[in-house]
Amino acid sequence: MKKNYNIGVFDSGVGGTTVLKRIIELLPNENIIYYGDNGNAPYGEKTIKEIQGFCLDIMDFFMMNNCKAVVIACNTATAASLELIKEKYTVPVIGVISPGAKSAVEASTNKCIGVLSTPFTAASNAYADEIAKYSKTAKVYQEGCPELCPMIEAGWETFEDRETIIKNHISKFPRNVDTVVLGCTHYPIARKDIARNFCGNIVDPARETSVALYNTLKNSNLLSDSDTKGKIDFFVSGDKDKFRKVAEQFLGFEIKTLYRIEK
Repeated sequence: MKKNYNIGVFDSGVGGTTVLKRIIELLPNENIIYYGDNGNAPYGEKTIKEIQGFCLDIMDFFMMNNCKAVVIACNTATAASLELIKEKYTVPVIGVISPGAKSAVEASTNKCIGVLSTPFTAASNAYADEIAKYSKTAKVYQEGCPELCPMIEAGWETFEDRETIIKNHISKFPRNVDTVVLGCTHYPIARKDIARNFCGNIVDPARETSVALYNTLKNSNLLSDSDTKGKIDFFVSGDKDKFRKVAEQFLGFEIKTLYRIEK
């Protein structure tokens, strides 16, 4: 494995750019391949076998393109496929749920934690299981939000009822919840509306995920030794124009190389 190889980052669509943004800030000299599987989105309403199939296809793509490490920048894919991927591939693989769980426990005073996520992630109990590793007394309330990912992929700001939908989901949590995890990497794009309807701590796992990647590369002696800015190539399996519009708005820079891969 060479230090100048790529880092692979993938999600069911544009949501993983919230993690990508943090990775770029922390590791500006790394070359990155971002894969947004928007042609198969949303993952949150698929079966575990379907999600695992998508993830293994993406991993094979990354291996063909010289990736030294992979970040599953998708909570649903992490819940469905992290352990399977680790069994099948030798490169370091980092998911987003463990960093999110750790951050939530650290942020919460009373250890009453809410998780906004896709229906699949909520049903998997992945956050409750992971949070229990950091706090055996924590109470975790998981709320599946089927509408949010498709709305964010299409352009969150274009929906007039977006805040009503957010308010409805947050109202399902008990009043003593003092911390909410954005348990889908799409949701930081809607953070302002979430913050208007929840006055406690809001945890975005992206930062801790980027730190976990940095530590993994450092411990494996795989950090790039380049002193020049890394390049980022984007691949999608669906609509390029929709992806570009939302991704550029969130990332704050022009996407110069964007390719579409047939599903």
